[in-house]
Amino acid sequence: TYKYDSTTSFNWSTFVGNEQPDSLAKWRYYNNFYLQFQVTEKFGIIAGFDIGMQQKNYASSDYNMCYSPIVNIQYKITQKISIAARGEYYSDKNGIIISTGTPNGFQTIGYSLNLDFRIRDNAIWRIEGRTLNSKDKIFSKDSDAMNTNTFITTALAISF
Repeated sequence: TYKYDSTTSFNWSTFVGNEQPDSLAKWRYYNNFYLQFQVTEKFGIIAGFDIGMQQKNYASSDYNMCYSPIVNIQYKITQKISIAARGEYYSDKNGIIISTGTPNGFQTIGYSLNLDFRIRDNAIWRIEGRTLNSKDKIFSKDSDAMNTNTFITTALAISF
């Protein structure tokens, strides 16, 4: 992580290795990049991009690729309450990370809106609504395949 100043930082995380059993080893290279801007004390933006590639077969020089751009904006309503919106796209046509068994693989656009409550300095409760739209019918509901999945989740995060 490189902090340009108190309002701007850049992060680059990398994974290099094998995610398969040793007998089926396929090298994977995966990178996560993001820029974080705290525009004002209450308003912040994160722009990110993930890109990965993995060998198509054991000891192959051919690779499959996946990628994902994201944008996240956050507004702090008070010291304890904030809202955020996120837009993202994930393309994994060949199932490197997410295998679907469909003609177009995992090519999905996502949107989410969340509300965070800072209970204490080390505890946040989140409520999030999210919609995913896929090129293929990869989501199921009542035994039917659909292109869209909408859901609400909640989480409690505590740090020690």
